[in-house]
Amino acid sequence: MLYLRYIYPALVLATLFLAGWEGYVLLTDASALILPAPSDVANGLWVERREILRHALATIGVAGVGFSLSILFAFAVSVSLHFALWLRRGMMPLLVASQTVPIVALAPLMVLWFGFGLLPKVLLVILVTFFPMVVSLMAGYASQPRAFRDQLVSMGASRWVVFRRATLPSARAQFFSGLRISATYAIVATIFAEYAGARQGLGIYILTAKNNFRADLVLAAVVISATLTLTLLAAILIVERATGRRFRRVTHA
Repeated sequence: MLYLRYIYPALVLATLFLAGWEGYVLLTDASALILPAPSDVANGLWVERREILRHALATIGVAGVGFSLSILFAFAVSVSLHFALWLRRGMMPLLVASQTVPIVALAPLMVLWFGFGLLPKVLLVILVTFFPMVVSLMAGYASQPRAFRDQLVSMGASRWVVFRRATLPSARAQFFSGLRISATYAIVATIFAEYAGARQGLGIYILTAKNNFRADLVLAAVVISATLTLTLLAAILIVERATGRRFRRVTHA
């Protein structure tokens, strides 16, 4: 019931939007090739459920591997930058520059360099999602309580002990903020990589539906993409709340 209170306004707005969309299509007799009604999208999703599920599972697999590796990579990079000032000064401009490369140009290059397998799609997901987590972690490290850090140093604590007991706990909230931002990009980056070149996945399904002038199936795949992203965000929120108290107990032990 607590979660329903938070999602109730969104459900109401979404219902009103879909009702208005359905009514507009019925009143204007819009072509299904251009603007299918939500009922047509739902019908296409049901009829094609097995095929869409097959492609969705492929997308979930790539996004899961890529996003998991991205989290590990972001944490390793952030720790390295935190402990090595010279490395931070040298790498931060390069990390920022990596985010200025348009994904529309990078995805085909990844396929060209690494083929149609798992690697190019995973690399693209990592490249798109790791940066917000690195920035959030670095900001969290900088927000550590100075008094607590100085107290640990005065007691002879090593840099690693200070990091584990003062720096890392202070970055928890920022880390999950960056994690949520990155999660919104994970599925989209995977689909775009598949769209540029893959054997299966929602990206390929969208491309095929577009070429067959099936706007209803394109929108059905978009609905699945949005659902996967929202599910990932919900999972992150659950993990954040479930591990919060335990994390604080372990790090302050």
